[in-house]
Amino acid sequence: MERKFISVLLAWMELPGLAFAVWMLICFYAPVGGYPNGKVREACTSMIPCHGSSPQLLPKHTITVNGTEFKPGDSIEVHLSGPVFEGFFIQARDAEHLESPALGSFMLADRRASQLLTCGRTKNSAVSHTSKAKKQHIKVYWIAPGDAPKRVQFLATVVKKYRTFWVKIPGPIVSQPNALSPATPLHATSEAVATSHPVSYLSKPFNASSCGRTKFCIRNPSNCDPESASCFFLSFQQEGSSVFIEMSGPSEGYLAFALSHDQWMGDDDAYLCVGEDHHVHTVTAYLKGRSPPVLDSENALEDVSWRLADGLLQCSFRRSIHLPAHKGRFNLNASYYIFLADGEASEGGVIHKHQQQPLITSGMYNVTGLPQDIGGSRSPRLIKAHGALMFIAWITTVSIGVIVARFFKPVWSYSFLFGKEMWFQVHRMLMLTTVMLTGISFVLPFIYRGGWSQQAGFHPYLGCTVMALAIFQALMAGFRPSRHAPRRQLFNWFHWSTGTAARILAVEVIEYDRVQILQSLTSAEAEGRLFKQIVLSIYVCGNIVFLIAFLAAINQI
Repeated sequence: MERKFISVLLAWMELPGLAFAVWMLICFYAPVGGYPNGKVREACTSMIPCHGSSPQLLPKHTITVNGTEFKPGDSIEVHLSGPVFEGFFIQARDAEHLESPALGSFMLADRRASQLLTCGRTKNSAVSHTSKAKKQHIKVYWIAPGDAPKRVQFLATVVKKYRTFWVKIPGPIVSQPNALSPATPLHATSEAVATSHPVSYLSKPFNASSCGRTKFCIRNPSNCDPESASCFFLSFQQEGSSVFIEMSGPSEGYLAFALSHDQWMGDDDAYLCVGEDHHVHTVTAYLKGRSPPVLDSENALEDVSWRLADGLLQCSFRRSIHLPAHKGRFNLNASYYIFLADGEASEGGVIHKHQQQPLITSGMYNVTGLPQDIGGSRSPRLIKAHGALMFIAWITTVSIGVIVARFFKPVWSYSFLFGKEMWFQVHRMLMLTTVMLTGISFVLPFIYRGGWSQQAGFHPYLGCTVMALAIFQALMAGFRPSRHAPRRQLFNWFHWSTGTAARILAVEVIEYDRVQILQSLTSAEAEGRLFKQIVLSIYVCGNIVFLIAFLAAINQI
């Protein structure tokens, strides 16, 4: 068997392209699997399954208990029931701090269907499934710890099938005898709470006539009409101790806005209007990093209305300026950056990552202050400058510099500039410009983010690699051997390979077609010089025109 494997491996090695593809697959393959055996300790904090999709919005399962009060050491019977499901995860947490660790310990009623897990330092503080066998009911016992808080709430994550699941379904709150009565009714779920307020249908689209006078409005594009099929619209109007909010945009999936203390996602107060089966559900959520939004167990919104027609999703609702009883809800009389995003939603109200960068206000605004009519940007100025400089460097200056060095040596072989051949001086000037622009562009995201971003994926790593290759290329060029030196061939190979690697990483697609046009002319180096110069002029002018158009488009974002 080993000999057969080795022979197959050698056969692959004889096919460089296939071997490289297999190597890339092995290097970058990152499996995302579920946990059919219930060993879900990795999800102890978030309670989110690693299934690569967003949770459902409205839970269909309920948690019930056999009592509403407890004392340290008491045993409470906990039931999880509902439509058929495969997996589950149950915890008890401090009702006043639901992001705190699991507390207390559990005992099992059926060891075939459930098992104990240790989350954090508390032994047996969670319960999960033992297999993906279908089930409709789970019973366990929770033992109250000696240092239990005044109020405890049970939470459950339920997996119906791999990509259909609900996260942190809120269960009843149980209290110690001397605690205040729970704010959430016994057996309440987010579904019950979300539908506790009447929901109506909007008879007509929103309008922007009061923007800047009685309403604080955000529109994209600026001054667009919310009745338009391309207008994203968000308005706030203070009415006594509450604020009436309208949100509209071209989406049949979901629209969302968030209040944030900074210009990047994380620790934000979010509001979502999600389209499902020709209806719109309005929910509140909390954004933690770039993870899917954590939906609230209690809905603090009133006077909810919606409209879904002509490709436009519109919803309106009212919330109080101050919500001290709702953790994670910001006071509306303070200043925040405001995000506005849209995306797709699949069956069951599962939301997916937004399709384009969220709209972000350029500054912090108080929506209950002076009414304004503002726009926003889907890319902050520093990030736009970063992209523009990288585009100039790796699409314009480096491309022209490579073409000059590769094809214009014979054309400008007898022309000199500052004592050196003209082609070489032009090439060197363009390449040094590329390094300078790359260096400036390189530091801009760090200034914007205030350091290294742990949530930006591979982009920062590729950027650091490009920056390192650009600096190495410039340093290597400073030690270029003379034309007939023995090491010149080695230098040429390193110079070409380093530059090519940098270009491949910086630009996904190199303009082979333009290079091939000039490549066909190299057989007649002494002829057609005027034609080559015309081609170069057209190439440069084309890049400049395209660059101007591109930068103008960036400015409009």
